[in-house]
Amino acid sequence: MINRVIIRSKVVQVAYSYFITENKSIAEAENELLHSLEKGHELYYALLQLMIDLTDLQAQRLETARNKYLPTAEERNPNMRFVNNQFISDLRNNADFAEHYAEKPFSWGIVAETFLNNMLNTILETDEYKNYMNTPTCSAENDWELWRTIFKNTIAPSDELTEAVENLSLYWNEELNVEATFVLKTIKHFRNESENVKMLPMYKDDEDRKFALDLLHNTLANEKLYRSYIDRFTKNWEIERIAFMDVVIMLVAISELVRMPSIPTVVTLNEYIELAKTFSTEQSSNFINGVLDAIVKELKKEGIINKD
Repeated sequence: MINRVIIRSKVVQVAYSYFITENKSIAEAENELLHSLEKGHELYYALLQLMIDLTDLQAQRLETARNKYLPTAEERNPNMRFVNNQFISDLRNNADFAEHYAEKPFSWGIVAETFLNNMLNTILETDEYKNYMNTPTCSAENDWELWRTIFKNTIAPSDELTEAVENLSLYWNEELNVEATFVLKTIKHFRNESENVKMLPMYKDDEDRKFALDLLHNTLANEKLYRSYIDRFTKNWEIERIAFMDVVIMLVAISELVRMPSIPTVVTLNEYIELAKTFSTEQSSNFINGVLDAIVKELKKEGIINKD
C-alpha cells in the first residue's frame, strides 16, 4: 500500500527529475509519478511472494533429497510442516493475490536465485524455525506466527534483502521498510480472517491519489513563486552553495504548506526534514528546517498560510 510518506518521497524525486530535464511537460511528470507509485506498490506483492518462493524452494530440496540414490530414513519421510504451512496455503489461494500475479507474475527464484537460497538457509538455522518444526502439535496459529516472526526478525531486516531489492528495481529503493510493515499487517489479517482476505490496496483511498497529483502539479506550476519565498530567506547564501535537492525538497514542502490546508504545518515540516536526511545530509535537514520555519512565519503574517 502507498502511504503519504512514500508519496512525498516520490513527488520529490519526480520534481527533481522534471527540473533538471529540458522540455518535460507537467503531464509527463504526472504520468511518471503514477508509474513510479504503481511500481512501488508491486514491492508489497513481491515481499508476500517471497514467502511462497521460500516455501517452494524448501519443497524442491526435500523432493530432491527423497529421490537420492540412497536417501536416509529422514530424507524418505521428511517433516513437511514448513512446506504445508497453512498461512502460505491461504496466501497462495487468495483471490486478490492470485489476480495480481496473473497480471504481473514475479518469482524471486528467477530474478534472485542466490538470494533466495541464502535466505532459506538463514531461516532454517533460526530458533523460530527449529522450535516450530519440533513442536509436538501444530495449529494454524503456529503457522501464522512462524511467518510473522520470521518475516519481522529475519527477512525484513536482512541486508541481503535490501541489496536484492535495490538491484531489482530503482522504484523500490526507499520503500522496503514501509512495505514490510504492510506485509506484517497482511499476515495479521490472515490470522484474523483466514478466508476472503483483501490485499491492501495501492492507495488507502482516492484522496491519497489526488494528494499525490495535486502536490506534484502545484509544485511544478508554482515553482517560480515558491522559489521567490526561498530566495527571500537565503539572501546570505550563495545560490551555488545550496544543494539543488535541498531546493526541490523545500519547493515541495512549500506546495504542501500553502495548498494543503487540512495537513497541520508541523506534520509537513517534520516529513520534509526527514526526507532531507534521506536524500541529502544531516546538515541539509537543519538548513531546510531553518528556512522553512522562517517562510512559514512570514506567510502566516501575510495570510498565505492559514492553519496551525
